[in-house]
Amino acid sequence: MKLDPGQLSLQGAWQYIRSRDAGLLALRRAGRAAIFMPALLALSVKVIGNPVMATFAAFGSLSMLLFVAFGGRMRERLSDQVALVLTGAVFVVLGTLAAQAVWLAAIGMAVVGFFVLFAGVVSSALASASTSLLLAFILPVSLKGPISSIPDRLEGWLLAGAVSLVAIRLLWPAPPRDPLRRPVIEACAKLTERLRAETAFARAEAAGADEATMDEVRARLGTATAESSTAVGGLRTSFFATPYRPTGLATAARTLVRLVDEIIWLETVMDQMTTTAHHRFSEEVCKVKVAAADLLEQATALLDAGRGPVDGLQPGLDRLEQARDAMEQAAMSLAGVGPETADQAEQYVAGLNPSFRAQELTFVTSAIVGNIQLTVAALERPWWQQLLGRQPAGAGGALSSAQQRAGAHFEPHSVWLHNSVRGAIALGIAVLVADLIGVQHSFWVVLGTLSVLRSSAFSTGQNVVRALLGNLAGFIIGGALVLGIGTNDTVLWILLPIAVLIAGLAPAVASFAAGQASFTITLLILYNIIAPAGWRVGLIRIEDVAIGCAVSLLVGLLFWPRGAASALGQALASAYADTARYLASAVSFGVVCCDAVLPRTPLPRADQQRAAAAGRRLDDAWRSYLAESGAKHLPPSEVATLITGVTVLRLSADAVVDLWSRDDGTPSGDRTAARNEVVAESNQVTAWYQAMAAALDDPGEVPGELPPDTAADGRLVEAVRHDLTGEDGQGTATAVRMIWTADHIDVARRLQGRILGPVRTAAAVRQRTQRLRPDRRRRHTTEPSAVTPG
Repeated sequence: MKLDPGQLSLQGAWQYIRSRDAGLLALRRAGRAAIFMPALLALSVKVIGNPVMATFAAFGSLSMLLFVAFGGRMRERLSDQVALVLTGAVFVVLGTLAAQAVWLAAIGMAVVGFFVLFAGVVSSALASASTSLLLAFILPVSLKGPISSIPDRLEGWLLAGAVSLVAIRLLWPAPPRDPLRRPVIEACAKLTERLRAETAFARAEAAGADEATMDEVRARLGTATAESSTAVGGLRTSFFATPYRPTGLATAARTLVRLVDEIIWLETVMDQMTTTAHHRFSEEVCKVKVAAADLLEQATALLDAGRGPVDGLQPGLDRLEQARDAMEQAAMSLAGVGPETADQAEQYVAGLNPSFRAQELTFVTSAIVGNIQLTVAALERPWWQQLLGRQPAGAGGALSSAQQRAGAHFEPHSVWLHNSVRGAIALGIAVLVADLIGVQHSFWVVLGTLSVLRSSAFSTGQNVVRALLGNLAGFIIGGALVLGIGTNDTVLWILLPIAVLIAGLAPAVASFAAGQASFTITLLILYNIIAPAGWRVGLIRIEDVAIGCAVSLLVGLLFWPRGAASALGQALASAYADTARYLASAVSFGVVCCDAVLPRTPLPRADQQRAAAAGRRLDDAWRSYLAESGAKHLPPSEVATLITGVTVLRLSADAVVDLWSRDDGTPSGDRTAARNEVVAESNQVTAWYQAMAAALDDPGEVPGELPPDTAADGRLVEAVRHDLTGEDGQGTATAVRMIWTADHIDVARRLQGRILGPVRTAAAVRQRTQRLRPDRRRRHTTEPSAVTPG
C-alpha cells in the first residue's frame, strides 16, 4: 500500500511538532485560543457591537489562554486561573485610572511591574502568570480611555476569563503536570534498589560466598549504582529545567521540592559508604541499610499512589531508629578502647567511619520519609481544609513560606530583585516614552519592551534584532494578505483563527523571530476586523516595537549589563559563606550540649534560615545563567558541582543539629578538651570556606586545599577518652556523637578537593569580568522570569 505524499508530509509535520512541543502543551494553548478568541471577538463586534469590549475580550483571551499554562491537578489549575482572572480585573481598573495622567501611568506601570515580577519568587504559578498579569495592566494603561469605559473593559476581560475556565476544563485538558513528582519517585526507587544491592554484596562477602555468587552480586551492585546515578541526574535536570523554581505555596508543592536536595545528599552519602564487609560494624550497618531500604520502598509507593495512611510508615521509622540505636551501641563498645600511637588513633577513628555513614543514612532517610508523609497528607486534605489553609501537622503555613521566600530575595545581590527592578524601570519608561511621543499604539511599545528584556545588553540586543526581523517578516506577509484581501471581511474572519493558532505554536516549535512574525500577522488581521486600517497597521507595529526595543536596550546598558555569570559568582560566594557559618553554629550548638560547665545554647535557627535563603538566591542565579544566551564561560558541569557542595554543607549542618537534638538534655562533667578539639577543627574548616567565598565575591587568590591533620585523630581520641568515657571504662553515646560530629566536619574538609577546581574557574571568570568593567564591580544581572508574548 502506497502512502500519499501529502499524508507523509502531514505525518512529518506532526512528528516535528511533537518533538519540539513536549506534551503538546503549546498546541493545546494555541488550539484553545484559536477557537475562543475569534468567537469572543465575533460576539463583541457582530452581536454586541462594542469595540472596547471586543479589544479587551480579544487580548484577554490571548493573555489567559496563550501566555499562561498552570500545572498541577485540574482543581489547582482552575483555582489559579480564577485568581488570574480576578487579579487581572483589578489591574484593568487600576490601569484605566492611572492612564488619566502621563506621570501616573508611568509610575503605576513601574510599581505594578515590580510587584508582579518580584511576586514570581514566591510561587512558580505566579512566575508563569507574570506575562498575563502584566498585560492586564499594560493594555488599559496604554490604551487611553475615559473612566466611564471601565465597565466595558471589565466586561471584555471577565468574559475572556470565564471562557478561559471553560476552555481549560473541557477543551483538550492537559494531564496533571508535576515536573518533580515522577523524577523524585524514580530516584527514590533506584536508590532503594542500590541499598539492597549493597547489603546483598556485603553479606555475601561476609559469608565467604563462592566466586560465581560474588560476580552476580557485584554485577547487580554495579547496575543498581549506575541506574541510581542516572535517576538522580534526571531529577536534577528536571529541577533546573524551568527558568524559575518549580514550586508553589501549596503544602504538597513546598514539601515535594525539599526532597530534591535530600535525595541528592542521599546519593552523596551512599557514594561514600563502604560496601565491604571487612569492618567492625558490618552486620549493624547492613541492618540499617535494610531498614532504610524497606522504609524508602514503602514511602515511594505511598508517594506514587498519592493517597494512603501516612501513619503506616511509622513502624518502618521505628525499625530504622532501632537499627540506628543498635549500631550506636556497637560503636560505643569501641569508643572506650584507646589507641596508643597516632597510626592507631587514625585507624581507630576510621573504624568508626562506617557507623558515621550509617548514621547519616538514617538521618537523610528519615527526612525524605517525613517530607513524603507531609506531601501525601497535604494531597489528601478535603477541599474545605485546603480552602481554609488548614495544614497537616508539622507543615508550615503558606504565608510564612511566602515571607521567607520573598525575604530571601529582598537583598541587594538577589538576581530576582535585579530582574524585578530592571523590568519595572523598563516598562515604566516605555509607557512614558509612548505617551510623550504620541505614538498611535503605545500598547505595542510596552509590549516590545517586555518581549526583548533579557539579562544583559548583549542578549537584549540579540533579541532586539530578532524581534525587528520577525516583525518585518510579519509585516510583509500580513501586509500582502491585507492588500490581497482588501475589504473582504469574511476572509479576514476565516484567517484569524489560523493566524492565532500559528502565533501560539510558532515560538515553541520554530523560534522567537517566527513568533514575532506570526503575532504581527495576527494583529494585522485583528485590527482590520475591529477598525479597518489596511497594511499601515503593520508598519505602525514595526515602528512601535522598535521604540520598545530601544527602551529595553537602553535599560540593559544602564542596569546590570554584564549577564548572569557575574551574579552567579556572587551568589555562590554568599551561599558558601552563609552555609559555612551555619555549619560552625551547628557544631557549637552540639558540643555544648554535653558539657555541664557551659549553658546550653539555642538552636541556630537564624543561621539556618540565612543559609537556606542564600541557597534560594543561588538557585535563581543558576537558572538565569542556564537560560541566558551566549557562550558559557562557567562550564555548567562545574557549577553543578559547586551547587551540590552547598547542599552537602547545609544538610551536614542539619545532620549535626539533629544528632545533638536527640541528646538526653542532661549534660554532666567537664568536656572542655573534647569540645575545644572539635571546635578548633570546625573553625579551621569554616575559615577556609569563608576565605574561598571572599575570593569569589571580590576575585582574588583562592586558598589551597587544607591538608589532612594527621595528629587530629590522636588529639580527638585522647580528648574523648579523657572526657567522655563512662565509669565502666567503655565509651558513652556522647563520645560517639562527638566523633561523628568531627566526621561531619571532615566531610566538609574533604569536599574542598571536589570543589577547588570549579571554584578557581569561577574566580578566574569573575576576575576577567571585573577587569573589563571595574566601575561596576558589585552589580549583577538576571533573566526575566516572565514568558514573553509573541
